[in-house]
Amino acid sequence: MGEKTEKLLSILKLQPVVPVLIVDDVKSGVSLARALVAGGLRAIEITMRTPAALDTVRAVAQEVEGAEVGAGTILNAQQWDAAVAAGSKFVVSPGATQELLDAASASPVPLLPGAATASEVMALREEGYQVLKFFPAEQAGGAAYLKALSSPLAGTVFCPTGGISLKNANDYLSLPNVICVGGSWVAPKELVAAGDWEGITKLASEAAALKA
Repeated sequence: MGEKTEKLLSILKLQPVVPVLIVDDVKSGVSLARALVAGGLRAIEITMRTPAALDTVRAVAQEVEGAEVGAGTILNAQQWDAAVAAGSKFVVSPGATQELLDAASASPVPLLPGAATASEVMALREEGYQVLKFFPAEQAGGAAYLKALSSPLAGTVFCPTGGISLKNANDYLSLPNVICVGGSWVAPKELVAAGDWEGITKLASEAAALKA
């Protein structure tokens, strides 16, 4: 687990904000990834919520120089295998099941599993996980809740995701147990639909300038 933890940390430490993307077609997904990388956001999570998601992961992995692409919203072993085969450098899940943890343990690709309670964090720590996704961050108690976990669950670091924006990102990034945050605000639907890649690069640059 140690080697995979280091691999995951090396990706998450690239930037303070990991874009969490929902993509509708491969072509715009690749252009979006290029725009984000140009703005300084190299680690990119593409969620498996659309039919185009898996092919977009594959295309970004092959075509976008500098991108560290991961697959998000992975719920089971079958999705895990497909995401890894497509070239995911890391995998993100909203929670954790034994089936998913078993698939992850047999793979060299690191998993960022989701947790929202102290008990869930403790269970994942027993499985060897030190880096977790706190999800859904705002709905589960926000930065104040995560700060309260920092002392009793010292040694665990988080990437909070869910309801995070430029406005509240620093509330999380200032916490000792937060390594980065996940957010979709760097890729607004209207800019993606308009193909305004320069606008997205600008948003990415603002996010990359936040202090992790």
